[in-house]
Amino acid sequence: MSQTPRAHSLVGNAEFAFTARDLEVITEIMRRETGVSLTGAKANLVYSRLAKRLRKLGLESFGQYCQLIQSHEGEAERMEMLAALTTNVTRFFREPHHFEHLRDKMLPGMARYAQSGGRVRLWSAACSSGQEPYSMALTLLEAMPDAARLDVRILATDIDPNMLREGEDGIYEDGLLEGVPPAMRRAHFTRQPDGRWRVSEEVRRLVRFRRLNLIGHWPMKAKFQAVFCRNVVIYFDGQTQETIWSRFVPLLDDGGALYIGHSERVTGPAEPQFQNDGITIYRKLGAGGKA
Repeated sequence: MSQTPRAHSLVGNAEFAFTARDLEVITEIMRRETGVSLTGAKANLVYSRLAKRLRKLGLESFGQYCQLIQSHEGEAERMEMLAALTTNVTRFFREPHHFEHLRDKMLPGMARYAQSGGRVRLWSAACSSGQEPYSMALTLLEAMPDAARLDVRILATDIDPNMLREGEDGIYEDGLLEGVPPAMRRAHFTRQPDGRWRVSEEVRRLVRFRRLNLIGHWPMKAKFQAVFCRNVVIYFDGQTQETIWSRFVPLLDDGGALYIGHSERVTGPAEPQFQNDGITIYRKLGAGGKA
């Protein structure tokens, strides 16, 4: 069967034909499996990120690619597609005021609790390649130098297994450490033979990387004292955003902190359960209405 004429391609002078129907198939799979809403305005982004997959697979058009990702045999490639289209913009100590709040307002109490035998858990809910949870761990070690010997851990989750592998490796190019203070770099990073930097074992020991789809099943049962979920919910539709915020409520301790992205805000049924405690910082209210 002949392919849709190239004249109908959404991207002009492109290597591969890419039609409105192809974009519809891809965006529907993204919406169904990740909750991320892509629109026609994202056609160039979708093309640029997936064209390399077509080259690698030896395909001639996005029509063929869509047939593959909709088939049972294409499950592995479907996961590659989701990973390619997931935005992974991150850096160490992004939005520094969040880490200042964690250090000054949250960690003193967490440190006392952990040192008395309590269980302390933090969650980086869209960890990408690991800079966010490692920034959390570095901040934590400032307040609790003995954290690795206590019941203190950071859960780092993401939908993209490639990003999780990078996070577990904990190795970063020199330019990616720009946000790390010099003293912290000297204390917790080791220069590798290739010029990159590796996060210290002490820091890596605090973080556990796991794959998790925010619109899928959440296996966690115990509560967290702090959750970072930043610059990811903004890609979901309004109803999905409200659902995600509501799902955080029972997983946060009373007084626990939720840190979100600079363009996001908690809405829907979860909103009355939180008190604003700074720019894009929320504290969960307890039974008495206090954070």
